[in-house]
Amino acid sequence: MMAATLPTTREEGWRYADGAVLARLAPVDVTSWRELAVPAVGTFREELVLAGAEPEVRRVRLRLGEGARAAIFALNAGGDYTRLELEVHLGAGAHFEMGGVTIGGGAAVREIVTRVIHTGAAASSHQVVRGVHWGQATGNFLGRVDVTRTGQQTDAAQDYKGLLLEAGASCNARPELEIFADDVKCAHGAAIGQLDQAAAFYMAARGLPPESARRLQVQAFIADAFAAMEDETAREDLQGRALALLEGARL
Repeated sequence: MMAATLPTTREEGWRYADGAVLARLAPVDVTSWRELAVPAVGTFREELVLAGAEPEVRRVRLRLGEGARAAIFALNAGGDYTRLELEVHLGAGAHFEMGGVTIGGGAAVREIVTRVIHTGAAASSHQVVRGVHWGQATGNFLGRVDVTRTGQQTDAAQDYKGLLLEAGASCNARPELEIFADDVKCAHGAAIGQLDQAAAFYMAARGLPPESARRLQVQAFIADAFAAMEDETAREDLQGRALALLEGARL
């Protein structure tokens, strides 16, 4: 009876998840939400790091009042199946900023899943997610933006890029827009590829060792996700944690 409440990969929002891991988790580990509310004209910021060795599903539901601002920056570097899921409701004039990175090797599946719901007029949201994977690892991004009929003058964007450092790794991306208002500005994009060999050759030709050149490329790639962080110390900490994991990659 308990297993019947667990999500499965037959559900659209869990289609790229690790089904074998989901089947052995307790329902409370998968279905629980952390509820947060930001009052009108209030502010909220949080940095999240998922880097444990055990499977983890972390779900956060955030409600922004009129004119509120919130920012979440996340590093998903779990050693097993790891999922960060965000559901954000925006009131009139509210703004949500999100930057996330999935990174790692092994055979783990790492996911960032977002749903941003624009119900208030003149609200905005901006999401930047990057994935860097090697070995047999998989990085996933499922991002959905909903604009209701009352969400006129919405300004929403989401941008995903995946970087595969080895042939066995993979990334999956599913950006999605559902819009019921007629005065909006919404955009999304997704791209998956490998390191730019021409850029690596350019740097190597100027005396930079190939491994260092490739590491600099990855560093710049990851930095996009955290560029909007105003706290320089926190930004450097997240970037440093991500780059430290490259020691296990074949650069």
